Amino acid sequence: MSDIPTATLGRVVTYVRVLEELEAQNVQQASSGDLARRAGVTPFQVRKDLTYFGRFGTRGIGYTVAVLRRELLRKLGLDQTWNVVIVGMGRLGHAIANYPGASDYQFRNVGLFDVAPDVVGREVRGLTIQHIGQLGPFVASVAGTPRQVDLGLLTVPAEHAQAAAQALAAAGVGGILNFAPAVLQTQDLLVSTPTGEREVTVENVDFLAGMKRLAFYMLGPQTGPTEEST
Repeated sequence: MSDIPTATLGRVVTYVRVLEELEAQNVQQASSGDLARRAGVTPFQVRKDLTYFGRFGTRGIGYTVAVLRRELLRKLGLDQTWNVVIVGMGRLGHAIANYPGASDYQFRNVGLFDVAPDVVGREVRGLTIQHIGQLGPFVASVAGTPRQVDLGLLTVPAEHAQAAAQALAAAGVGGILNFAPAVLQTQDLLVSTPTGEREVTVENVDFLAGMKRLAFYMLGPQTGPTEEST
Protein backbone atom coordinates (compact mmCIF):
# COMPACT_ATOMS: atom_id res chain seq x y z
CA MET A 1 0.00 0.00 0.00
CA SER A 2 2.99 2.28 -0.51
CA ASP A 3 1.16 4.02 -3.38
CA ILE A 4 -1.42 5.58 -1.07
CA PRO A 5 -1.16 9.42 -1.25
CA THR A 6 -0.03 11.09 1.95
CA ALA A 7 -3.14 13.29 2.01
CA THR A 8 -5.35 10.21 1.75
CA LEU A 9 -3.53 8.53 4.61
CA GLY A 10 -3.99 11.63 6.75
CA ARG A 11 -7.72 11.67 6.07
CA VAL A 12 -8.10 7.96 6.83
CA VAL A 13 -6.48 8.53 10.22
CA THR A 14 -9.16 11.19 10.77
CA TYR A 15 -11.87 8.71 9.76
CA VAL A 16 -10.58 6.31 12.41
CA ARG A 17 -10.94 9.05 15.01
CA VAL A 18 -14.49 9.75 13.80
CA LEU A 19 -15.36 6.05 13.96
CA GLU A 20 -14.05 5.90 17.53
CA GLU A 21 -16.30 8.82 18.47
CA LEU A 22 -19.29 7.14 16.83
CA GLU A 23 -18.58 3.84 18.55
CA ALA A 24 -18.31 5.62 21.91
CA GLN A 25 -21.78 7.03 21.20
CA ASN A 26 -23.10 3.51 20.48
CA VAL A 27 -23.68 4.33 16.81
CA GLN A 28 -23.65 1.05 14.89
CA GLN A 29 -24.10 2.17 11.27
CA ALA A 30 -22.78 5.24 9.47
CA SER A 31 -22.95 6.43 5.88
CA SER A 32 -20.18 8.08 3.89
CA GLY A 33 -22.12 11.30 4.43
CA ASP A 34 -22.00 10.83 8.21
CA LEU A 35 -18.24 10.33 8.11
CA ALA A 36 -17.78 13.19 5.67
CA ARG A 37 -19.64 15.72 7.82
CA ARG A 38 -17.58 14.87 10.87
CA ALA A 39 -14.28 14.75 8.97
CA GLY A 40 -14.89 17.96 6.99
CA VAL A 41 -14.72 16.38 3.52
CA THR A 42 -17.22 15.19 0.90
CA PRO A 43 -18.91 11.77 0.80
CA PHE A 44 -17.20 11.13 -2.53
CA GLN A 45 -13.81 11.79 -0.90
CA VAL A 46 -14.57 9.33 1.90
CA ARG A 47 -15.54 6.59 -0.55
CA LYS A 48 -12.52 7.29 -2.74
CA ASP A 49 -10.10 7.22 0.22
CA LEU A 50 -11.50 3.96 1.57
CA THR A 51 -11.08 2.17 -1.77
CA TYR A 52 -7.32 2.24 -1.19
CA PHE A 53 -7.85 -0.03 1.79
CA GLY A 54 -10.52 -2.41 0.54
CA ARG A 55 -14.24 -2.80 -0.07
CA PHE A 56 -16.35 -1.68 2.86
CA GLY A 57 -20.00 -0.99 3.47
CA THR A 58 -23.28 -1.87 1.78
CA ARG A 59 -25.06 0.35 -0.70
CA GLY A 60 -28.06 2.00 0.94
CA ILE A 61 -26.98 0.89 4.42
CA GLY A 62 -23.50 2.32 4.90
CA TYR A 63 -20.70 1.05 7.08
CA THR A 64 -20.79 -1.01 10.23
CA VAL A 65 -18.85 1.33 12.53
CA ALA A 66 -17.07 -1.27 14.66
CA VAL A 67 -16.09 -3.38 11.64
CA LEU A 68 -14.78 -0.45 9.59
CA ARG A 69 -12.81 0.87 12.55
CA ARG A 70 -11.28 -2.55 13.20
CA GLU A 71 -10.34 -3.08 9.56
CA LEU A 72 -8.80 0.36 9.14
CA LEU A 73 -6.75 -0.09 12.31
CA ARG A 74 -5.50 -3.39 10.94
CA LYS A 75 -4.64 -1.90 7.55
CA LEU A 76 -2.84 1.01 9.23
CA GLY A 77 -0.82 -1.37 11.40
CA LEU A 78 -2.43 -0.06 14.56
CA ASP A 79 -3.55 -3.48 15.75
CA GLN A 80 -0.02 -4.23 16.96
CA THR A 81 2.30 -2.62 19.47
CA TRP A 82 4.97 -0.23 18.17
CA ASN A 83 7.85 0.39 20.55
CA VAL A 84 9.29 3.89 20.58
CA VAL A 85 12.42 5.65 21.80
CA ILE A 86 12.61 9.41 22.28
CA VAL A 87 15.87 11.23 21.58
CA GLY A 88 15.97 14.67 23.16
CA MET A 89 14.41 14.98 26.59
CA GLY A 90 13.87 18.73 26.82
CA ARG A 91 10.44 20.23 27.33
CA LEU A 92 8.96 18.75 24.16
CA GLY A 93 10.49 15.35 24.79
CA HIS A 94 9.08 15.33 28.32
CA ALA A 95 5.66 16.42 27.06
CA ILE A 96 5.55 13.60 24.52
CA ALA A 97 6.83 11.04 27.02
CA ASN A 98 4.06 12.07 29.40
CA TYR A 99 1.33 12.14 26.76
CA PRO A 100 -1.32 9.63 27.89
CA GLY A 101 -3.03 9.02 24.55
CA ALA A 102 -0.23 7.28 22.61
CA SER A 103 -0.84 3.94 24.28
CA ASP A 104 -4.43 4.01 22.98
CA TYR A 105 -2.94 3.54 19.52
CA GLN A 106 -0.44 0.85 20.51
CA PHE A 107 2.59 3.17 20.74
CA ARG A 108 4.72 2.37 23.78
CA ASN A 109 7.77 4.31 24.97
CA VAL A 110 10.57 1.91 25.84
CA GLY A 111 13.62 4.20 25.96
CA LEU A 112 14.50 7.88 26.55
CA PHE A 113 17.81 9.48 25.54
CA ASP A 114 19.65 12.79 25.86
CA VAL A 115 23.18 14.17 26.20
CA ALA A 116 22.77 16.76 28.97
CA PRO A 117 24.38 15.62 32.24
CA ASP A 118 21.62 17.24 34.28
CA VAL A 119 18.97 15.30 32.34
CA VAL A 120 20.55 11.86 32.01
CA GLY A 121 19.61 9.69 34.96
CA ARG A 122 16.24 11.30 35.61
CA GLU A 123 13.13 9.16 35.52
CA VAL A 124 10.04 9.85 33.43
CA ARG A 125 7.00 7.57 33.73
CA GLY A 126 9.09 4.68 34.95
CA LEU A 127 11.87 5.04 32.34
CA THR A 128 15.36 6.31 33.17
CA ILE A 129 16.80 8.79 30.68
CA GLN A 130 19.99 7.35 29.21
CA HIS A 131 22.91 8.98 27.42
CA ILE A 132 22.64 8.93 23.62
CA GLY A 133 25.84 6.90 23.56
CA GLN A 134 23.84 3.99 24.98
CA LEU A 135 21.29 4.06 22.16
CA GLY A 136 23.00 1.44 20.01
CA PRO A 137 23.60 -1.06 22.83
CA PHE A 138 20.05 -0.47 24.12
CA VAL A 139 18.44 -1.19 20.74
CA ALA A 140 20.67 -4.22 20.25
CA SER A 141 19.76 -5.56 23.67
CA VAL A 142 16.05 -5.60 22.88
CA ALA A 143 16.25 -6.64 19.22
CA GLY A 144 14.25 -9.77 18.57
CA THR A 145 12.35 -9.48 21.85
CA PRO A 146 8.81 -8.25 22.44
CA ARG A 147 10.38 -4.86 23.21
CA GLN A 148 12.08 -4.49 19.84
CA VAL A 149 12.50 -0.79 18.97
CA ASP A 150 10.45 0.20 15.94
CA LEU A 151 10.28 4.00 15.90
CA GLY A 152 12.34 6.95 17.07
CA LEU A 153 10.97 10.37 18.01
CA LEU A 154 13.46 13.16 17.43
CA THR A 155 13.01 16.21 19.68
CA VAL A 156 16.48 17.75 19.58
CA PRO A 157 17.66 21.23 18.47
CA ALA A 158 17.91 21.65 14.69
CA GLU A 159 21.71 21.66 14.67
CA HIS A 160 21.81 18.22 16.26
CA ALA A 161 18.97 16.63 14.30
CA GLN A 162 20.98 14.96 11.53
CA ALA A 163 23.52 13.43 13.91
CA ALA A 164 20.76 12.16 16.20
CA ALA A 165 18.86 10.72 13.23
CA GLN A 166 22.00 8.96 12.04
CA ALA A 167 22.47 7.50 15.52
CA LEU A 168 18.92 6.12 15.34
CA ALA A 169 19.53 4.67 11.88
CA ALA A 170 22.87 3.16 12.92
CA ALA A 171 21.15 1.54 15.88
CA GLY A 172 18.66 -0.11 13.53
CA VAL A 173 15.58 2.06 14.09
CA GLY A 174 13.71 2.11 10.78
CA GLY A 175 11.23 4.96 11.30
CA ILE A 176 11.74 8.49 12.63
CA LEU A 177 9.15 11.09 13.59
CA ASN A 178 11.14 14.31 13.35
CA PHE A 179 9.99 17.23 15.50
CA ALA A 180 13.23 19.17 14.97
CA PRO A 181 12.95 22.21 12.66
CA ALA A 182 15.49 20.74 10.25
CA VAL A 183 15.36 18.89 6.95
CA LEU A 184 16.93 15.47 7.43
CA GLN A 185 19.16 14.13 4.66
CA THR A 186 17.50 10.76 4.26
CA GLN A 187 20.09 9.46 1.80
CA ASP A 188 22.49 9.38 4.75
CA LEU A 189 20.02 7.47 6.93
CA LEU A 190 20.35 3.80 6.07
CA VAL A 191 19.16 0.85 8.11
CA SER A 192 20.09 -2.79 7.53
CA THR A 193 17.29 -5.22 6.72
CA PRO A 194 17.32 -8.93 5.86
CA THR A 195 17.23 -7.98 2.18
CA GLY A 196 19.88 -5.24 2.35
CA GLU A 197 20.02 -1.57 3.26
CA ARG A 198 17.16 0.88 2.87
CA GLU A 199 16.55 4.50 3.75
CA VAL A 200 14.91 5.18 7.08
CA THR A 201 11.30 6.32 6.78
CA VAL A 202 11.03 9.90 8.06
CA GLU A 203 7.87 11.82 8.94
CA ASN A 204 8.36 15.51 9.72
CA VAL A 205 6.28 17.45 12.24
CA ASP A 206 7.07 21.15 11.83
CA PHE A 207 4.90 23.36 14.05
CA LEU A 208 6.42 26.57 12.71
CA ALA A 209 5.80 25.56 9.11
CA GLY A 210 2.19 24.85 10.03
CA MET A 211 1.81 28.31 11.53
CA LYS A 212 3.37 29.88 8.43
CA ARG A 213 0.85 28.09 6.22
CA LEU A 214 -1.97 29.14 8.53
CA ALA A 215 -0.83 32.77 8.38
CA PHE A 216 -1.01 32.61 4.58
CA TYR A 217 -4.47 31.01 4.60
CA MET A 218 -5.69 33.70 7.02
CA LEU A 219 -5.04 36.35 4.36
CA GLY A 220 -8.44 35.46 2.91
CA PRO A 221 -10.90 32.59 2.44
CA GLN A 222 -9.84 32.19 -1.19
CA THR A 223 -6.35 31.15 -0.08
CA GLY A 224 -7.48 28.39 2.31
CA PRO A 225 -6.27 24.78 1.92
CA THR A 226 -8.13 22.74 -0.68
CA GLU A 227 -9.56 19.32 0.01
CA GLU A 228 -6.85 17.61 -2.04
CA SER A 229 -4.00 19.44 -0.27
CA THR A 230 -5.05 18.75 3.32
